[in-house]
Amino acid sequence: MAKNSARDIEVKAFATHHVITQPNPLRKVLRRVEDKDMDDPVGRAEQALAGLSGEFKDWMAIEAGRLATAYAAVQTIGFTKDARDELFRAAHDIKGDAATFGYPSAAVIAESMCRVIEHAPDLARVPTELFSHHINAIQAIVRENTKLDSISVGSELSRRLRKVADEYLAHVNRDRPEHLEAVLAPSIVPGE
Repeated sequence: MAKNSARDIEVKAFATHHVITQPNPLRKVLRRVEDKDMDDPVGRAEQALAGLSGEFKDWMAIEAGRLATAYAAVQTIGFTKDARDELFRAAHDIKGDAATFGYPSAAVIAESMCRVIEHAPDLARVPTELFSHHINAIQAIVRENTKLDSISVGSELSRRLRKVADEYLAHVNRDRPEHLEAVLAPSIVPGE
């Protein structure tokens, strides 16, 4: 794209300031289309997503199984770098995909688990129940998501797990202010 030359730039001088205006170079690359030729990329994306929605439950079941497998490896070999990284990636993938796939509670729980992995000073000292409750909750939400009453249960479960995880992280990081700020930050995962 060609740059504007100095003569294309308009400068208006006022007593206290100058207003500099340059032509919009994007006008040269845009083209007008007829109303009948209007493309809606968002609409196309939503349509494609709706076409894939039948696969979401299977995909979430695979992701939940991957998370359980990663944690089983941790229980067998401990928090080696590879085992820790795989556990984090599995939880992180659920955090990123679950809301799109229709499991927003699972996304919140996966985010809570990621926070524990990220901010616990010593993962080997994290109570095993904290991890197993997160994993079991995600599996239950994925398994039971078809029942209408499971939505409110999943939401309440995710809220409580996040609270327990935050209390644990606040306690173990009480002498690490750089982590406390991140621990006390609000969730970035879209809620229900």
